[in-house]
Amino acid sequence: MNKNKDNFGTDIEAVITSFNQGSMILEALESLCAQTVLPQKIIIVDDGSTDEYSIRVLKEIEKKSDLPIPVMIHYQENRGVSAARNAGIKKAQAPMVLVLDGDDKLKPEFTEYVSQLLRDSPSMVAASSFMHTFGVLESVVRPAGGKISSFLSRNCCPATHILRREIFEQCGGYDESMRSGFEDWDFFLSMLETSPGSWIGIVSQPLIQYRTTSASTNIKSMNKRLELMRFIIEKHISSYHDHIVDVLLETEAISNARLYHWENEVTHTILNHQEISPSSEAFLKSPTYGDGGMASAVRIVSTGKENE
Repeated sequence: MNKNKDNFGTDIEAVITSFNQGSMILEALESLCAQTVLPQKIIIVDDGSTDEYSIRVLKEIEKKSDLPIPVMIHYQENRGVSAARNAGIKKAQAPMVLVLDGDDKLKPEFTEYVSQLLRDSPSMVAASSFMHTFGVLESVVRPAGGKISSFLSRNCCPATHILRREIFEQCGGYDESMRSGFEDWDFFLSMLETSPGSWIGIVSQPLIQYRTTSASTNIKSMNKRLELMRFIIEKHISSYHDHIVDVLLETEAISNARLYHWENEVTHTILNHQEISPSSEAFLKSPTYGDGGMASAVRIVSTGKENE
């Protein structure tokens, strides 16, 4: 627990969403109670958990008397993470609200450092930090934040963040029809559209501990990426129209970066006299045209022949 229990952020409350997350919700709660700057209140929204153990953990949290922060639990029927976040944020009264998924955790400085970004920048509608992933993948992920032009080609902010409640109310909150993923990306676009010239900030330290599993909603949503992107583009079509050049160039830059990563891996494999994958071999025999594919194939084969 936090040793300095008097160090409250009087302008911050926190919302944790939960659905069948067992003891993970307790880990998320404990990470909030260990912050160097504590939120004034924690609201846990249980989105219709059906697992008996998860429900028992929540009931035990309600009975805890040693927590340094007031905790309330709101139970609702299962309506998806967007509805759970909306319900929790609507119950908050502070100017800033920290949103945390129940299977993730925060490092102790998250609230202090991220909220300070918002205090220092009135035009910032939300803020977050880099992420340290654990579980299946151990890594540091570095989202960049930015203005709306940056967010139109990809999501640039973690789902765990601190937002300005006023902007949340103005933009209408999370889209509760989005139950397959990308609801946080859509929400960030809505906030940035609501406040022209605004931006989203990122602390350049991995202060979010993001749990990774092969069965997570984030991973599964990638199977529907094009379908979800179509929904987002059509919903925010005016912003895409206004920034079409930026969107196309950023998308091309992302594509080129991934192509070069693949090219370097294939070249490394060839130079070490290792067998390339069947899909890479098929690509070299019939490279794509007009998207940099043929040029990449030429570079790969040329490098291999130069080192024979």
